[in-house]
Amino acid sequence: MTKIAFVGLGNMGGPMAANLVKAGHEVRGFDLSEASVKAAVAAGIKGAGALSEAVSDAECVITMLPKGQHVTAVWSDLTTLLPEGTLVIDCSTIDVESARKAHKLAEVMNCSALDAPVSGGTGGAAAGTLTFMVGGTEKAFAMGKPILEAMGRKIVHCGAPGAGQAAKICNNMILGISMIGVCEAFGLAEKLGLSHQALFDVASTSSGQCWSLTTYCPVPGPVPTSPANHDYKPGFAAALMLKDLSLSQEAARQTGAATPLGHHAAELYAEFEKAGHGGDDFSAIIHMLREKAGG
Repeated sequence: MTKIAFVGLGNMGGPMAANLVKAGHEVRGFDLSEASVKAAVAAGIKGAGALSEAVSDAECVITMLPKGQHVTAVWSDLTTLLPEGTLVIDCSTIDVESARKAHKLAEVMNCSALDAPVSGGTGGAAAGTLTFMVGGTEKAFAMGKPILEAMGRKIVHCGAPGAGQAAKICNNMILGISMIGVCEAFGLAEKLGLSHQALFDVASTSSGQCWSLTTYCPVPGPVPTSPANHDYKPGFAAALMLKDLSLSQEAARQTGAATPLGHHAAELYAEFEKAGHGGDDFSAIIHMLREKAGG
């Protein structure tokens, strides 16, 4: 059993922390939202009224927060609260620069650190089937892997500090682009009089096969578990996809990488969010594409 402090108990952090409890760890959670703390307590997590209370006696601290500025602010506070040797893991999706700043703060504390963003959405968080993309030293990875395995199915060490965030940004740029491509294909198929099922049956076993089609099909019918069959309630909200695509474009500008499709995907999701659909599943962008075609 490891004593773990979990900071950030929202839609992802709450179920992740609950899975740590199920795995036999002692977890103390903190969140600025009283409702989130209350829900976490119902799941077996010990609630804390302050960050200092949450991390007291913790052997590992995990953060799951909205933005890089939140992560660096919390990790900066931790520099006065944690003893040397504590393992600190950030599972947020943030920019690479902020992730590297967090690692530097861990160095100040003489603590081991990992940036370990996740893929798998709220469903994967609840089921404990997340994929973790991890950046950090080999030593820190060896320390953190057993803890991450309690929350995920696949744990990949991507490289040095910041590499986990780099992998997440690149992966989700692929995801955003591919979802738009799949949505466009279904829109074209509709105009051509081709049924959703016919296109799915062909593309899912042909060169058009991809996760956005076979697991997360954006039209009702072919994949019963996809959000399209549940009124597009988010497993992964469009606003979060926009956040990740924006991070990819920030990284592209900083490094000089050419990402024209990533750029256009970000523009389309920004338009979708501006129209009031940030809370819809990201696959619901098919509605906007149909509207553009007068459908």
